[in-house]
Amino acid sequence: MRILMSNDDGYFSQGIQVLYEHLKDIAEVTVVAPDAERSGASNSLTLDRPLIVKRAPNGFYHVNGTPTDCVHMAVTGLLEQVPDIIVSGINHGANMGDDTVYSGTVAAATEGFLLGIPAIAVSLVNETGKGHYECAAQVVVNLVRQMQAKRLTEPTLLNVNVPDCPFAELKGMKVTRLGKRHKAEPVIKASNPRGQTVYWVGAAGPAADAGEGTDFDALRQGYVSITPLQMDLTHYQQLNTISAWLST
Repeated sequence: MRILMSNDDGYFSQGIQVLYEHLKDIAEVTVVAPDAERSGASNSLTLDRPLIVKRAPNGFYHVNGTPTDCVHMAVTGLLEQVPDIIVSGINHGANMGDDTVYSGTVAAATEGFLLGIPAIAVSLVNETGKGHYECAAQVVVNLVRQMQAKRLTEPTLLNVNVPDCPFAELKGMKVTRLGKRHKAEPVIKASNPRGQTVYWVGAAGPAADAGEGTDFDALRQGYVSITPLQMDLTHYQQLNTISAWLST
């Protein structure tokens, strides 16, 4: 089995290094990740300049681009063989609810999904700051083994969020839907050393839809949240409404 790993925290991050150490025991693993943190990059591709691929002493490839660039380049030309699974992470922090729209971690996995490859995005919900990356890595190992054994008949994109605790303390796993956050906090206005006014994007808002069945609720109870995602943005409930507009 061949696994392509990427992330949005950069090839040097603790999360990707821990995950690599766990996955290399069960598969042939190649890491192609950004050369710097690209959090919030979403599904952006770099089209205004050429990209450069370098190799670190530990064997990881790094790219001066986005997470999507990394996976796209790897699958469409950098690698000699198409990977069987894409794994993105372990992200430092949650990617739940609306976070998935902005997340570079989810975007890297999504690019694999769009290219027809089963993909997993994994994040450590490290509100405690303890950094139990080994726990999240073991969750991914178990999921990869499941995906290998079940031999899925269609591309699959899983968004996985793991509580920051030892693996033995996990309550279990729950298949969930995405919750929803309130709107983000206001931008933060400040001045730089040159006296120019600058703005920092505000923090994500608290959970608005965090009821039973959501990723927020599963994490609150101590469970791993596994949310199957899709990329069809069509609002089917409005098709007839818009058609009625056009017929009047």
